[in-house]
Amino acid sequence: MLNEIEEFNAYTGSIDYKTADKHTYLGRFIFDMLTKFIGLTRVLTIVARRYMFQDGEADIDRARQALRAWCSVPNKKANQPKRNGQSETDYRHLHEQFPELVDSNGNGWFYTFVQNTIKFIKDNRDKVSKYDQKKPNKLKVFASAWRKKVMQYQVPLYSSKTQGSFLIHFDDILADALEQGELQNKDFELSPELTEQLISVTPKGVKPEVLITLYKYYITNKQDNTDWVILPVTNFDAYFGTTAFGRRYLQLLKKANLIETEMGYGVCRYKF
Repeated sequence: MLNEIEEFNAYTGSIDYKTADKHTYLGRFIFDMLTKFIGLTRVLTIVARRYMFQDGEADIDRARQALRAWCSVPNKKANQPKRNGQSETDYRHLHEQFPELVDSNGNGWFYTFVQNTIKFIKDNRDKVSKYDQKKPNKLKVFASAWRKKVMQYQVPLYSSKTQGSFLIHFDDILADALEQGELQNKDFELSPELTEQLISVTPKGVKPEVLITLYKYYITNKQDNTDWVILPVTNFDAYFGTTAFGRRYLQLLKKANLIETEMGYGVCRYKF
């Protein structure tokens, strides 16, 4: 979660399904990200930052096009007409500009990743948990749900027809990307003394690297005008490869008075 360059590669590179198992075949995603689209704000911002600052100076239009390519959903029928005011979702015409993000048939990176995940589960039932074997049933409606979500991302910020609360738009993502700047590797080493101190106070049932990572993330992201840091819980779940982080680890750390946190919509704020 501190090495943003490595994180970008996880969101845009290929996953080696040949060596995947129940701990790795989802990469840096969890099923809530595939079915409820929780946690994609950070993912999209990381992608946008990489392409926005590809040549050093901010190119907002290129970043927007990269987001469209990554999110692309192929139309059900060729040249399917759009309804009045409907946003495009099939960005196959961006294949030449972003071949790593969308193919010539309009399959965006995320869409392709989900289809490959479904296929992997069906073909390798011995490599996934019994609980995960049922997931393809929930992903049957992914294409239509994702198409609606991609349309929503492109609704103008002040549209009078916008319905729902806490909607995310490409404009929000691009604004965050512009403010955060180029991707960086922000990882660093704690002193041996501090590392030992954190290990010694880690509650039973929590892996020491969880508290160490949370502490480093806090130090890296704390701003001068507040003691609070926003924690993308869903993305940390994906990073650690287990939803136990958000469902169990944070509560144990809170009970031990090591952090203060309240969670909602896949994020929370916390402080040490």
